[in-house]
Amino acid sequence: MHNFQPAQDELKDKVILVTGAGDGIGKEAALSYARYGATVILLGKTVSKLSAVYDQIIAEGGAEPAIVPLDLKGATAKHYKDMAATIQAEFGRLDGVLHNAGILGVLSPFEHIDLPTWQDIMQVNVTGAMLMTQALIPVLKQAQHASVVFTSSGVGRTGRAYWGPYAVSKFATEGLMQVMADEYANSTLRVNCINPGATRTNMRARAYPGEDVNQLKTPAELMWLYLYLMSDSSLTVNGQSIDAQRK
Repeated sequence: MHNFQPAQDELKDKVILVTGAGDGIGKEAALSYARYGATVILLGKTVSKLSAVYDQIIAEGGAEPAIVPLDLKGATAKHYKDMAATIQAEFGRLDGVLHNAGILGVLSPFEHIDLPTWQDIMQVNVTGAMLMTQALIPVLKQAQHASVVFTSSGVGRTGRAYWGPYAVSKFATEGLMQVMADEYANSTLRVNCINPGATRTNMRARAYPGEDVNQLKTPAELMWLYLYLMSDSSLTVNGQSIDAQRK
């Protein structure tokens, strides 16, 4: 798996939704999917960032992407159902979803966690991802093979002091993935998690402001796994939480 070398048309004709597509890992994944033949649906809350990714995909000769401006913090089940209906009408199916969007919140002692911060993080990182996936299941079932990929974290496997709501949200993400993977084990849908590890992103910079970013992997260096889990090469992989960075 770590030696995965995608073919030039590895994702040809696939339709893939990427959340948090305007920046960081989400942006790189959207660009990578497009380079390997996919039509990408770019979801994020900042239209200007999504438009820049759209323009780059077009400039590189990729299939024309779709843009879905949506803030997961305020989105309701109806928003996701309407989005699913639009994808169904426009594309007829959905081959993959990368749940990359997430918020960190503020690192703080447990005693200082405030309820609004806790609820915002759970809403974006867990509840929003659940509601969106639930709404998209019928469209995913239209694909011959469909892949749902959640984004986990090392603190979603072993709790870490001061990471409070974010760590708990990633434990919940791992659980959500496992429940779905078991439930859809005998179907055309597979569900997995990626733990990107320490990566050169804005979120990482907020968590570790004193860190030397030159020591971190770039999002582009992790794309082998993001491509693998969206390609038909990973059809037998289900219910796994995979590290993007080799130990």
